[in-house]
Amino acid sequence: MSMSSTTTRRLAIVGVSVLSLAICCGLAWWQWERYSSAGGTFQNLGYVLQWPLFGLFPAFMFWRIRQLKRRQQEGREAPEPAAPPAPRPAARPAAPADDEDERDEELAAYNRYLAELNARDQEVN
Repeated sequence: MSMSSTTTRRLAIVGVSVLSLAICCGLAWWQWERYSSAGGTFQNLGYVLQWPLFGLFPAFMFWRIRQLKRRQQEGREAPEPAAPPAPRPAARPAAPADDEDERDEELAAYNRYLAELNARDQEVN
C-alpha cells in the first residue's frame, strides 16, 4: 500500500511541526534553568517565552497556508461581483491669470533670495 503524495506531505509537515515544538520547548527549558541559576538574567526569561513561539511557527504557517488555499478555492467557486468603475475626479478650474503672475513674482523673489544665500555661503567657505 502506498500513500498519496498529499498524505505523505501532510505527515511530513506535521512531523516537522511536532519536532520543532519539541526542540524549542527543550531550548525554553534550558533557558529556564539558566534563568533560575545564580547568574540568570531577565534576558533568559525572555527567551523562555520566545522559544515556544518559535516552535509553534511551523504549525501556524501550515494552518495559514491551508486557510489561504481554502479561500482561493471558495473564490473560484463563487466569484465576487465586479466592482463598479471608480468615479473620475472632477477637473480643477483654471487659476486666474493675475494670481498666476503674482505666484511667478513670488517664485522669482524666492529664487533670488536663495541665490543670495548661496552666494553668501560661498564667500564664507
